[in-house]
Amino acid sequence: MRQVLLINQVQSTFEPPEWLVDGVRALSAQILTFGALTLHDEAHTPFQQQAGWHPAASDHCMHEADRVFVKHGYGLGREALDHLRELNPGRVLVCGVGADSGLLAVGFSLFDAGLTPTLVTDLTIGSWLDRSGQTGMALWAEHLQRVTTRDEVLASLQAAG
Repeated sequence: MRQVLLINQVQSTFEPPEWLVDGVRALSAQILTFGALTLHDEAHTPFQQQAGWHPAASDHCMHEADRVFVKHGYGLGREALDHLRELNPGRVLVCGVGADSGLLAVGFSLFDAGLTPTLVTDLTIGSWLDRSGQTGMALWAEHLQRVTTRDEVLASLQAAG
């Protein structure tokens, strides 16, 4: 099964812990990887007006990626979804920051596009409200169902390779 990795919001704006940055870097060296970088553009998504805060207007992924897709809201944009659909992966592995917000929105975007999102739970954290990510992971398991761990992903890559 062809798999790709999508790392969401592992960027300075969202203050990811070092263990998460190290973990996604190690996994991204093993698989085709895409970054989802959230940047502020009030004309595109009115974060300041509606939420009273906004991500940085300029930032960078804190990990390696074969390609980075900029997003201005929670879900993935058309360009990212079209590109991922063209690759026709068996599943899109998703990890990073925002299990209860941005990651969940990314998962729903992938699902709605006909792809198979699979959350890598031990490379995932939540927003500042629930940094453990447990709320978002429970919602993912309820609605999107597919979850895995880094060790399971590495074992599947070794079996395929």
